[in-house]
Amino acid sequence: MNIDFKDRHVVVTGGTGALGAAVVQLLLDAGATCFIPSHGGADPDRFPLAQHARVHIAPGVDLSNEANVAMFYKGLPSLWASIHVAGGFAASPIADTPLSQFDEMMSTNATTCFLCSREAVKRIRESGNDGGRIVNVASKPAIIPSAGLSAYAASKAAVVSLTLTLAEELAAERIWVNAVAPSIMDTPANRKAMPKADFSKWPKVEEVAATIAFLASPQNAVTREAIVPVYGQS
Repeated sequence: MNIDFKDRHVVVTGGTGALGAAVVQLLLDAGATCFIPSHGGADPDRFPLAQHARVHIAPGVDLSNEANVAMFYKGLPSLWASIHVAGGFAASPIADTPLSQFDEMMSTNATTCFLCSREAVKRIRESGNDGGRIVNVASKPAIIPSAGLSAYAASKAAVVSLTLTLAEELAAERIWVNAVAPSIMDTPANRKAMPKADFSKWPKVEEVAATIAFLASPQNAVTREAIVPVYGQS
């Protein structure tokens, strides 16, 4: 099945990162115009898609700041889908986890997802489309317990719960809400952090991006309220 985003506007938070850039590339190939909120802007040398005619980067957007997020979404010409890749990671045993780490994970992962989802719903409604799409990025530890990830897993579990609740709330408007739940993905940063791991078992960012792009596409006619595992062999 070919996905088709021609003449559709899509937000991709975290769009300049490893997974986000793979998502943006697929969307551009399918005809989308992509809007990327970025806290510090984007370095064209590290994110060459910044020069693409259908990529619009908004610098200075703190996704955990309510006013920043509201202003970003209000400035969009219209909106079909919002894909929330931006997030953070931290690991430590519970006895060594300060409250500041828990708060940071909740802000970086759960709060950003909530604010972007809320503002996306408003803009999708105003755009007059026949529905729309929201795709969140959860995580395998939010579904399958993993030791030493209490703060991170709790924040991603909040993303899972928000996804399921919004999917039910928005179904009558044909705004499908889903999430993917990746395991460790094959990125340069993860290879550097775990040099002895078997990289062949990790899902590639392009593979995870393909699942995200389908869920966000008009060709996804019926799938909603799904937390899709994208684990590969890991």
